[in-house]
Amino acid sequence: MTTNILSPEGFKKYSEDLEYLRTVKRRELSIRLQEAMEDGELIESAEYEAAKNEQGIIEGRIKELEILLANAQIVEKSKSTSKVAVNSKVTIQYNDKDTPETYELLGTAEANPMENKISVDSPVGHAILGKKVGDKVKVVAPGGTFVIEIIAIG
Repeated sequence: MTTNILSPEGFKKYSEDLEYLRTVKRRELSIRLQEAMEDGELIESAEYEAAKNEQGIIEGRIKELEILLANAQIVEKSKSTSKVAVNSKVTIQYNDKDTPETYELLGTAEANPMENKISVDSPVGHAILGKKVGDKVKVVAPGGTFVIEIIAIG
């Protein structure tokens, strides 16, 4: 099994999501299914079919979260600002932009580029891991090769 790198906040969030699905959503679906069965013809019941489909989705997500959490490696925020590490905030400057950008370097499960959270497995994340302030790093990405400079680590 693959180890899933999670921040303490990410582990807590996914644990809460799992508990919610196991308790609240399962109970709600059970009630919906029971009500649909009481309404009569299951073969033609759109409500019953919708509830069964949702049940499949919920059970799939529960299994996914169980696997994610069972194989989680919780990585605390690095206290060091000398090198880029998992769960670090890093300010970088692209070679073609004047404005530096700050990202949080996290495991794949928590990555969300829209929130400036990048994965250690992404081209940028992989390239900056272990680097220091002032380092210029060549990034090889599907869209091409470019250089970034590490401005700050916090």
